[in-house]
Amino acid sequence: MSIFSKQDIGRLGEKLAARYLKKQGYRVLARNLHFGKNELDLVVKNKEYLAFVEVKTRTFETAEEAEIHRPALAVNREKRERTLQATRDYLQKHPAHGLCPRLDVIEVALDRHHPKKVFRIHHIEAAFTATGKVR
Repeated sequence: MSIFSKQDIGRLGEKLAARYLKKQGYRVLARNLHFGKNELDLVVKNKEYLAFVEVKTRTFETAEEAEIHRPALAVNREKRERTLQATRDYLQKHPAHGLCPRLDVIEVALDRHHPKKVFRIHHIEAAFTATGKVR
């Protein structure tokens, strides 16, 4: 049994996702932004995109199990709608200035017994559209 709470796992996943994106050439603009009950996990940008990233972190028994199960499936219709509303709220206050807005998901798969051990980080660019439709 892990001594990490669900919130600890989520925070760790967001930290790992931010680090991963930095290595991919993105700049992190914001983390855990709240607009009422809606939240944006990460807001990042590169030369082309302003990406709003939903991070889904899960723990697994084995690396093989992590390959089979998809944390992104937890980004259901309600979560997509809430993310879209938070994105709209963000863009009203912070215009994209020529960057193309994009809605991404990052899956972080961790070892259940050693949560600091990463099995997999998978970045799904343009995971869903501005209408909430999954690509």
